[in-house]
Amino acid sequence: MKSKRFNNKQPLLFKHFARKEWSLFAVLGKVVLIGTLSVATAEHSLAKSTHTATMEGEESTSVDDDSGGVVLGEVEVNGSRVPMLSQLSAKAVTVITRDDIQQSGAQSVSDLLKLTTGADVRQRGGFGVQTDISIDGGTFDQVAILLNGIDISSPQTGHNAADFPVGIDDIERIEVLQGAAARIAGTNAFSGSINIITRQTDEKRVSAEAQGGSFGTLGAGAAIDLYRQHLSIGYDRSDGGTENSDFKKRRVFYTGSIGKFRWQAGLISKDYGANTFYSAKFNNQYEETRRLILSAGADISDRNHIITISPAAYWHRDYDHFQLTRGEEGAEAGENYHITDVYGASLNATLNSSWGKTTAGIDIKGDRIISTTYGELQDSSKWKSIKGTGRHYNRKDHRTIATIFAEHNIILEKFTLSAGVMANYNSATGGGLRLYPGIDIAYRPTKEWKVYASLNSAMRAPTYTDLYTNNKAQKGSLDLKPEKNITGRIGGMMHNKALTVKAEAFYSHATNLIDWVYQTEESQTYQALNIGKIDNLGLSADIELRPQQINALHCLPITLLKIGYAYIWQTHDTKQQIYKSLYALEYLRHKLTIRADHKIWRNLKASWNLRWQERMNGYKPYCKIDGKVMWEKPKYTLWVSADNITNHSYYDLGGVVQPGICILAGARIQLAL
Repeated sequence: MKSKRFNNKQPLLFKHFARKEWSLFAVLGKVVLIGTLSVATAEHSLAKSTHTATMEGEESTSVDDDSGGVVLGEVEVNGSRVPMLSQLSAKAVTVITRDDIQQSGAQSVSDLLKLTTGADVRQRGGFGVQTDISIDGGTFDQVAILLNGIDISSPQTGHNAADFPVGIDDIERIEVLQGAAARIAGTNAFSGSINIITRQTDEKRVSAEAQGGSFGTLGAGAAIDLYRQHLSIGYDRSDGGTENSDFKKRRVFYTGSIGKFRWQAGLISKDYGANTFYSAKFNNQYEETRRLILSAGADISDRNHIITISPAAYWHRDYDHFQLTRGEEGAEAGENYHITDVYGASLNATLNSSWGKTTAGIDIKGDRIISTTYGELQDSSKWKSIKGTGRHYNRKDHRTIATIFAEHNIILEKFTLSAGVMANYNSATGGGLRLYPGIDIAYRPTKEWKVYASLNSAMRAPTYTDLYTNNKAQKGSLDLKPEKNITGRIGGMMHNKALTVKAEAFYSHATNLIDWVYQTEESQTYQALNIGKIDNLGLSADIELRPQQINALHCLPITLLKIGYAYIWQTHDTKQQIYKSLYALEYLRHKLTIRADHKIWRNLKASWNLRWQERMNGYKPYCKIDGKVMWEKPKYTLWVSADNITNHSYYDLGGVVQPGICILAGARIQLAL
């Protein structure tokens, strides 16, 4: 009988097991080449291996191997309910890597997101003090913000979503998931999600950093890592660079794990001048915010990792004190206080089988607000006094949200299919369970290429600000309906050690969009309304070149060149009378980002970033250039950064002018224990 080779597939070069429950799926349908190295050989190999980070965050190691084997990456991304290696994910997840963070001149998470092609970051003040973050033409309330997979979005308002209790040095990577993603990241992921993954290491080390510069800016921080426990603290202050934009920020963050169990806790406290942040008519606003987060979870598997049970519990509290005119107290002066609590628990179960990877789960949470302005007026016997004032929290509201998830993933050698549904109940919106399905497909014709397509849906309930605001500048509405969205996306990418290219197109159809509008030219108050339907059609392209990985270009000083461009065309259909939109119609039509990193001399190197963008609804296009020069050694780093090098005025939102050139210098030291 004529023999026939059953498996004629490209072999995989085995390095070591990732010790993850999904590791088995990385080798399904492949021939695995197993080899051993002596300790001396392994140390030599690791010393000479070259690591590169892709747009999807996958980290690969270039190894000379005559077999043509593929080296398995170790970085997983959350492109589905089941974390998996980025090259296997059916979704393209944009990742800001640790190297991106170190090389940038960013002072905040918001600064890092500005260089992501699909993200729109609108700062009211410098240094990321108060920032609106949106994705793919959406608004700031339509993005789920997660910290190590735990949703920390505020049901009060998306304006405070960027109150992160972590510093730049705490972050390992940031995952940006574009498009409706309710079945993956929950109901807040109307137009996408941002997941901040913090660093955790087996190393024993201590680090400290300090910086200072323009506008009276000063900052300091310290961190310690011991036995997979990480603790950091930080303090920053500045005069702000523009009128009434001074700030003070204090934070502490702790995360740890033992075996299958993990936990985190964080606190951030901010006091800042709010200029004309919320209304151009009042230029001396002021705000104080506090955010406390706590969460704990576990991943419990059987011996063979066939079934994994993942319970989690979480709570976060937001405190917000706002003055329409700084220093003027009382309800009549536009001063208000809010405390918002979000608390809940989730349980997820994952099954590995010959049919793929199946996961199902439930998340039940409540959110509650007590306030001087938001919620239903309470009986005076239930009022709670506000310390240091003669006022009371006399209003209250709460909601219960139950979410059920189910998803199945089929992972083959060249094909990944991920399909699932989210069923959601919200006590405030009524109507029983609402279903939001989604499907993602990816095909990998070769080890370098991937094409993918997805169709997903989502919803968003109005925030307490949308419902209850009632002041001189804005008026909410209890008649608002939940927003709904369907997003389709197609794309393709090519990745090797020297070049990564990605191109995408998306279409989103959103109904019952909530916005704040002037209904007539004579209007003096922004009214919250469901403004109808908005369709966004978008195109984007990203190129990342690593010349040092090309023999012919190895002598060049340039180590990295990134270029990204995004375009959005929006159409709006409404039966409402609208004269001016405050948020939903002020989308980015064009966005271009360029980053170049290069060596200067020995350990001296530099990174330069250019961002050009054009916003609709009357904004002038602007171009902004930032740079950072650093001297890097294993135990210390010295750096100087310049933000807005051309020193020109520009606007991200309303009439709030952004700071001119800002020059900072700093140092960081890291020592092993």
